[in-house]
Amino acid sequence: MKHLEGKVIIVTGGAAGIGGAMTTELTERGACVVAVDLNEDAGKEKAAANPGQIAFLKGDISKESVAKEAVALAISKFGKLTSLVNNAHASRQKPLLELTEEDWALSMDTGLKGTLNFMKAAYPELKKTKGAIVNFGSGAGLLGQENQASYAAAKEAIRGLSRVAANEWAKDGIRVNIVCPLAMTEGVKQWKQNFPEQYEEVIGKNPMGRFGDPQKDVAPIVAFLLSDDSQYMTGQTLMADGGDIKLR
Repeated sequence: MKHLEGKVIIVTGGAAGIGGAMTTELTERGACVVAVDLNEDAGKEKAAANPGQIAFLKGDISKESVAKEAVALAISKFGKLTSLVNNAHASRQKPLLELTEEDWALSMDTGLKGTLNFMKAAYPELKKTKGAIVNFGSGAGLLGQENQASYAAAKEAIRGLSRVAANEWAKDGIRVNIVCPLAMTEGVKQWKQNFPEQYEEVIGKNPMGRFGDPQKDVAPIVAFLLSDDSQYMTGQTLMADGGDIKLR
């Protein structure tokens, strides 16, 4: 299955977790990936395992300079940029009234601002290649999950931004879609430990009765949105969540 051959994709948070799983899956489908992450050990290990298809950039995605550097690396190493996946996002889970200014800044800077930085930096190259962007939303935002105010707010802001970009950039041949995953990541494992009752409640209501596997369940949906198979889709939110939320 090499339907991503010729694609050059930036993946933020692409060294580990759900982003690392995407990097692996996308390269197995023929793509080249620039993985941007703060986790230097995991990033170097990923790139060393497949230097022909993976380049690693250590950087804080909330900084505009890092986004520009990632685009430059894609061009210098792989000759072009066709796709962008904005996956990285850091946040803290607390009741709404306990979230500090720093907590809000962390979520908005890495979530909304990071996504915006990379979209703006990638735009000129994606316009050349008629490229595709996949941004990450969350069921936490759609449901208004407790203890997730800063994260949910940033995720819904990302969805709003994505819909506007889908409308504005369609004339440039750039597609922008959103994926909301329910996947067993390190962050979810931590959340499960901290809020076991919430975790059991989510599992209990899920039609498939499980959290997805980042590589087997989520990455293929991202791969579809980056492939030419989805050429007539833009501005859409796709739920990769085992039927947890059914959008109307």
